[in-house]
Amino acid sequence: MTAARGAWDQQTPAMRGALLMIASTVAFATMHAVVRMVSAELPALQIAFLRNVFGFCFLLPMLVSARFAQLRTKRFPMHALRGAINAVAMLMFFSAIAMTPLAKVTALSFTAPIFAAALGVVLLGETFRIHRFAAIFAGFGGMLIVLRPGFAVIETGAILAVVSAALWALAMIVIKLLSRTESSLTIVAWASIFLAVFSAGPAIWVWQWPTLPAWGGLVFIGIIGSIAQLAISQSFREADASAVLPFDFLKLIWTALLGAWLFGEIPDRYTLIGAGVIFGASLFIAGRERNTARIQAKL
Repeated sequence: MTAARGAWDQQTPAMRGALLMIASTVAFATMHAVVRMVSAELPALQIAFLRNVFGFCFLLPMLVSARFAQLRTKRFPMHALRGAINAVAMLMFFSAIAMTPLAKVTALSFTAPIFAAALGVVLLGETFRIHRFAAIFAGFGGMLIVLRPGFAVIETGAILAVVSAALWALAMIVIKLLSRTESSLTIVAWASIFLAVFSAGPAIWVWQWPTLPAWGGLVFIGIIGSIAQLAISQSFREADASAVLPFDFLKLIWTALLGAWLFGEIPDRYTLIGAGVIFGASLFIAGRERNTARIQAKL
């Protein structure tokens, strides 16, 4: 462990950020595949609730070792707001996974940064530059390529995935404000608590007692989901978003492979092309924001 820690510390921040982002894509893709498998037996609303419960149990030893210092916060209402928004987004996203091909859901989830860029102008008063407008326009164009309204039937799951992405974008705005004073573990821990609280009601409404294999899948979903959240949060702390975001596209590759292997789902060319356009627009926005921040820092 000491040798591994030393080797990790010797890496550049950009390399650590990239490796953490890659790890998060593997974790997220694996979690989504297991959610699809468990959803054959249990309602998505119940899976989302238990994912949050077991996710918090995974974080609990870290919190206990620090005597719950990470839960000390003066921004309790903002954590609650993030949790409420995130809970609805997660319930919708898990429902989408249960009924729509994994690759398509993942492709549509890439619209979250596009929505976040638009919301940043409205809610945070960020400057609406022509480059950002063009990227947002291109991102939504990519979404239309995936959905193909008027040429293909738009599934309920696809609609849920888009609405979930929009809500997750709103949660990203709140996280952006929280990250100015809160650590990654504090944000993730409070998110797990509030997500469990807010998703409990819908879960009880549709509750079915899981079988032993399903319990195993649910525990795995909770653990791998928390690992993914911690990895991506730390990735953004290690390096600029524009440096690590290109690796996030691997999530589509992993989900496409898992979908084809486990469920026989082969993504069509519209999903792949649209995902590429959406992701390219998101990457462009991240790069422009980094350059703008650097210019402003020099002034």
